[in-house]
Amino acid sequence: MLLFLGGIIWAIDLILGSELSCRLFHFFLVIMFRRFLAGGFCTSNKRMDGQTVVITGCNVGIGKETARDMSWRGAKIIMACRNTTMAEKAAAEICSQTGGELEVMKLDLSSLNSIRAFASDLTAKEDKIHMLINNAGVMFCPYAKTEDGFEMQMGTNHLGHFLLTVLLLPLLSKGHPARIINVSSLGHAPGKIPFSDMNYEKGYDKYQAYFNSKLANILFTRQLVKKLKGTNVQAFSLHPGSVQSNLGRHLTGEWMSRWIATMLVKTTAEGAQTTVYCALVATQQEPYYYSDCAPAYAVAAARDDEAAERLWQVSEKMVGL
Repeated sequence: MLLFLGGIIWAIDLILGSELSCRLFHFFLVIMFRRFLAGGFCTSNKRMDGQTVVITGCNVGIGKETARDMSWRGAKIIMACRNTTMAEKAAAEICSQTGGELEVMKLDLSSLNSIRAFASDLTAKEDKIHMLINNAGVMFCPYAKTEDGFEMQMGTNHLGHFLLTVLLLPLLSKGHPARIINVSSLGHAPGKIPFSDMNYEKGYDKYQAYFNSKLANILFTRQLVKKLKGTNVQAFSLHPGSVQSNLGRHLTGEWMSRWIATMLVKTTAEGAQTTVYCALVATQQEPYYYSDCAPAYAVAAARDDEAAERLWQVSEKMVGL
């Protein structure tokens, strides 16, 4: 349809040569470019009535849009968030739109105690869950350590979600079927797992630390698939795209102007599409990594089974499993 309209505008420009048609044609090109950058859309109309979905970090950004989408489909949403005040406001907003059931629970992924408390409380409330969406994360933050002494990006993006997932596997196994979705990033490409210095005590680069944590997300997913083979639980990882969200707050003043960012990156609703696709449509196939609602390429380091197994073992020791 867009190509057809573009052809009409081009024909008008040839016939009339008007300034208006020229402006229309330029506007059309901008719309086409913006639509291209928006990426794929999940077109499934699948319902989720009777299902319970746990989403981390869903008070803002693509997590909030994911919660909204799942709520429209009839799912009960457990909003696992560190900032419960913002989460309650987000829950009220979504509920007013969808009429769905949303429950806010406190979860700080930078605290192993908080993760264990959350898992214990959830197990006491729910006899099963159908989906765990590990969405929360931090990006390019200055060097800091979690409550348990882990570097913040690896500690939150990987280790926190690692422990949470393992603790919730008993509930997921009763979901019939169930899915685990890890939000990673194209940023995994230059990543490498710093096995000899997981807490970056010998040197820290905030960009490399983020890339490494996103690689860890995919390797974690890969090992999950291996360990869950033959069960009713499937695992996926994904790249949501470059999205307008507060995840990039540490880039203020050093990346690009707000106007250019608005033109070149996805909205939060667009960024949530691949998460929704993995929740509803995706099939488990190598490399268990999706982008723009389709299987995507993961670099060789993200397909390294030996590294995936080693990361699992190291992670178990670090979180005290």
